[in-house]
Amino acid sequence: MRAHHPFDVWTPPIPAAAARARARRWAHVDPARRGLVLAWVGFTLTFALARLVTGVIKIGDQDTGDVVVGGVHLHHYLWGIAIVVAVAIYGLVDRSARTRSVMGAALGVGVALIVDEIALLVTLEDVYWTSEGWSSVAVAVIIIGVVGSALAATRSGRQDD
Repeated sequence: MRAHHPFDVWTPPIPAAAARARARRWAHVDPARRGLVLAWVGFTLTFALARLVTGVIKIGDQDTGDVVVGGVHLHHYLWGIAIVVAVAIYGLVDRSARTRSVMGAALGVGVALIVDEIALLVTLEDVYWTSEGWSSVAVAVIIIGVVGSALAATRSGRQDD
């Protein structure tokens, strides 16, 4: 390895090095917490993706992307409920560390799909793009902030022997 020179310019790590760095960071996450971390990541990404997709649908053809069965629009909170129920049932069967990680990610996805339409569930009206619908965004941002802060504040690394 060559010595660092004061005029060297920092270059981002190559993809393989970045993957190894991520793997090392992931190895320091306590296996009992991995499901929680993945739930938070899954929630955050799914909520953002759901808002993006519904925004694109709203800008374009409103029928594009909608799931309609028998003339009834199936809102995405239904898929969220199905995912959460599946995670709960599977959690009764298998509780291994690897399964907890997968279930954590799936739980985050399911809860995000439900929270994204919480205003609809509370008002029982399709208020997604109205001012009342922004309460769903507020709830999601609060969840992302509080859970992310709690995960950071209670961070515990594995002790390597």
